[in-house]
Amino acid sequence: MAGALRKLLCAFLLTAIASSISAQFRLFGPRSPRPTPQPKMRSASAYISRQAPLKVNQSLLKQATPDNVHVVVSLPKQRAYLMIGEQIVADSPISSGKTGHSTPSGHFSVLEKDPDHRSSIYGDFVDSSGRVVRAGISAKIDSAPSGTHYVGAPMTWFMRLTGEGVGMHVGILPGYPASHGCIRMPPDGAKLFYDTVRIGTTVDVGDY
Repeated sequence: MAGALRKLLCAFLLTAIASSISAQFRLFGPRSPRPTPQPKMRSASAYISRQAPLKVNQSLLKQATPDNVHVVVSLPKQRAYLMIGEQIVADSPISSGKTGHSTPSGHFSVLEKDPDHRSSIYGDFVDSSGRVVRAGISAKIDSAPSGTHYVGAPMTWFMRLTGEGVGMHVGILPGYPASHGCIRMPPDGAKLFYDTVRIGTTVDVGDY
């Protein structure tokens, strides 16, 4: 009887030891690899920060007049330069036309200046209370949904370069070409260029 009890006690102890070892192995042994964290989406400000901000030569700016300045737009550098001769008065970041809507290259002149211009092609349809019914589209006036009217996208400090509507104006700068053909600028850059140029000021756009 005593022998059987000893055997039973030994079996119990062996089971307890085996369970303890198994638990320690699970606790300290090999673990499943952690999932690789997914990269976070960059915010718009992260892209904007990749472009150097507006730079102004204040001493040259004092010499700038509508009659002695001209503008050069570099598509590869995504910069616009307000210049007197070969000297840079102001150097501004831009966003030119994206693939399929490329900004035309060439020798242009300012055809029109409009401080509160709105697009006749891109905008929203809004109802009588101002609620946007259809947003962010290439719109035609005759396709407006019933009970709505068209409100063109704002193009503040607009300087027209072509009869088709390409110009320079305030817009979002994501750090790469993203517009539908126009040359977007930051508010301070667009205002400075707008205030300094006149109708007839030359604007050269290309691979400078």
